[in-house]
Amino acid sequence: MKVSALERSLLDWIEIPSVTGAEANYGEALSSALQKRGFDVERQEVEPGRFNLLARAGKPEVVFCTHLDTVPPFFGSRVEGGVIHGRGSCDAKGQAAAMLFAGEQLLASGEDRVAFLFTVGEETLSDGARFANVHLADPWSPKHVIVGEPTESKFVAGHKGLFHAHLEGHGVAGHSSQDVGPSAVHELIQAAARALAADWGEHDLMGPGTLNLGQIEGGVAPNVVADHARMSFLLRAVEDPDATRDRLLPLLGEHVNLIQTGNAYGPVDFHVPEGEDGQVVAFGTDAPHLRAWGEPLMIGAGSILHAHTDHEQIDRRDLESMVGRHVKTVQYLLERIDAQ
Repeated sequence: MKVSALERSLLDWIEIPSVTGAEANYGEALSSALQKRGFDVERQEVEPGRFNLLARAGKPEVVFCTHLDTVPPFFGSRVEGGVIHGRGSCDAKGQAAAMLFAGEQLLASGEDRVAFLFTVGEETLSDGARFANVHLADPWSPKHVIVGEPTESKFVAGHKGLFHAHLEGHGVAGHSSQDVGPSAVHELIQAAARALAADWGEHDLMGPGTLNLGQIEGGVAPNVVADHARMSFLLRAVEDPDATRDRLLPLLGEHVNLIQTGNAYGPVDFHVPEGEDGQVVAFGTDAPHLRAWGEPLMIGAGSILHAHTDHEQIDRRDLESMVGRHVKTVQYLLERIDAQ
């Protein structure tokens, strides 16, 4: 089966490990590919050894954006039955490939107002996007940012927010045969039960907030009353963080504390081009941290059902088709800008 230049680029990039925190080698590969296609590249250092990648030809008005990092573990590429497999194939190296080849076509046609932002750290704290948002400088003045994520090649009208924290239970250690305590584990479990039964709000477009308590640990032995316990709290939120916090705090009790960590943001709205249907998704993106980069859109080939799995994949035909979709979307957005 003949492999196109687009597919070869993606296969090569999949072979470069870029788990969060170690994105530099993949960033260098993208930098080289962009320079070869006529774009000026800038490395925006987020912390030592980690950088966002920015690329432009003229004065950017529409920016393609996706992330450099992948979740662990790394595994390499293979092609079977017209499907490209490998870590990052759809989340999000496939998105980068489609965007880069679309940008190349646009620049070849004489349109130089398209640009790129590739961020580090999207899979954890969106630290790259946060950094980019406060360091936007001339000649960057984008009106729109197209966020690349696996959306089954459909535009997204909105995605839920996120409230990520830990609940910490505190108790008094003692022999479990005695009336001592309280037990941090018992206190935390009771708080968890109240949280699971709670109302986390309702959004007209996005539906209810949904809670996952994905990790729990605590205590030292079965016959010892626990003096400590800890649980993760991750809400796909349909309200702003302050409203979520107001709902959560009364549920905890006096022996459980809220430890705010990670991301916290409300639901995000996206622009949907005229004539397109917009879907709603629950997963999070860099978009809420890119307010300075213009009105966001979101679309990409591949399915979120394959992202973060041991069978991550993207269909070759969907990848090829997305290049044309991106070209048309940029042309549409620039026409809108010109008409204003």
